[in-house]
Amino acid sequence: MINREWHLLSRPVGWPKPEDFALVEAEVRQPREGQVLVRNKYLSVDPYMRGRMSAAKSYVAPFELGKTMQGGAVGEVVASEAEGIAVGDHVLHFLGWREYATLDAKNAVKVDADAAPLSAYLGVLGMTGLTAYAGLLRTAAFKEGDAVFVSGAAGAVGSQVGQIAKLKGASRVIGSAGSDEKVRLLVEEYGFDAAFNYKNGPVAEQLRAAAPDGVDVYFDNVGGDHLEAAVGSLNHGGRIAVCGMISVYNNTEPAPGPKNLARLIQTRGRIEGFLVGDHYDLQPQFVREVGPWVASGALKYRETVVEGIENNLEAFLGVLRGDNTGKMIVKL
Repeated sequence: MINREWHLLSRPVGWPKPEDFALVEAEVRQPREGQVLVRNKYLSVDPYMRGRMSAAKSYVAPFELGKTMQGGAVGEVVASEAEGIAVGDHVLHFLGWREYATLDAKNAVKVDADAAPLSAYLGVLGMTGLTAYAGLLRTAAFKEGDAVFVSGAAGAVGSQVGQIAKLKGASRVIGSAGSDEKVRLLVEEYGFDAAFNYKNGPVAEQLRAAAPDGVDVYFDNVGGDHLEAAVGSLNHGGRIAVCGMISVYNNTEPAPGPKNLARLIQTRGRIEGFLVGDHYDLQPQFVREVGPWVASGALKYRETVVEGIENNLEAFLGVLRGDNTGKMIVKL
């Protein structure tokens, strides 16, 4: 059996280029005792992967040059030497960017293909969903009646943040996105109270128009001018949860910070970064609460699906460009 897998050949400077990567063939390794062999069906590509392509010290080890990259994946077990996981089971694991994965069974989580589409376990019911849930409810300490602003609101995390806020009783939810089509999606399908296209004018001005009474919570996926605008509109006691700053991921020079951080003194505001890995204790609560919302249609989600392992890199670059609506998924 031959496996196709993506290797990182060189560390990108600025925007990643195709020559930084290679799709290579390798022999599939059969499982040893305590291991399973999985034929991946869906792969996840996410903005955080750009950071792992750099050698800079971070919260997770960088991808190794000349080795297969990693990411979320869900697939079917085709060989098992482990108790508790049988051939035909579906599992979630972290050896993406490849067609077949051989891994220790302890690193695989069984998922129910009848309860939800398999791809949902990479998005709305997976890591991105938990990121939205933990960031809004724990890091940003959302409470009923808060006005919430979400950047990157049509993405996998942002769209879920806004909807959870509405389901939890937000007084107003505002989102930013990169196209008029996405803005309509936020308002007409996801139930945001207001949304704007950040390409249509200064973010600070558009946010003030959408939230004339200010915001209590800002969920940051973008950074840059969005963060500065949110600080400018933050109400007394406002909270900012920093999930990502995709606007600066490909910068070759350090990005300047917001010029108005002194306003946090006036508002007694708080800004805090978070990683979903610190909040897996919320997973059972997340599944109990969000699962029924998804099943009933109260919480809607979109996926942008790219087919074929050969297009895995292009799907990732598409995430950095903002091509996706909802979760970007690669279907094998």
